[in-house]
Amino acid sequence: MDQRKVSLTLASFFIAGSAFLSTSVAQAEPASTSGKVIQSGPASWYGPGFHGRKTASGETFNTNEMTAAHRTLPFGTKVKVVNKKTGKSVVVRINDRGPYAHGRVIDLSKASAQALGISGVGSVTLAQL
Repeated sequence: MDQRKVSLTLASFFIAGSAFLSTSVAQAEPASTSGKVIQSGPASWYGPGFHGRKTASGETFNTNEMTAAHRTLPFGTKVKVVNKKTGKSVVVRINDRGPYAHGRVIDLSKASAQALGISGVGSVTLAQL
């Protein structure tokens, strides 16, 4: 094959490949790793006075772990919590019951709340993973 045919063949592959990639990227959809949204509302955190005590699941509470309390989700459920104000998110494991404060949807460990940028009460969305 002469040099010109090789160049034309390579150019054809390049153009065809570029068109394929452009089409693929334009039609790409976001990955569905966010899970199903199950709740939105206020979240708070707990820890002082509970660190080292037993949770409702029977394990020892550690305020430095990525865990949370929820009223109804089964223990061990992993939930993605998104801070609506900042967009920050964390994955927590449900290991306790609560929150007991009126209107709250989840009680986060101190570590989870800090990772989300919540220092008091924050507005969050919960997605079950």
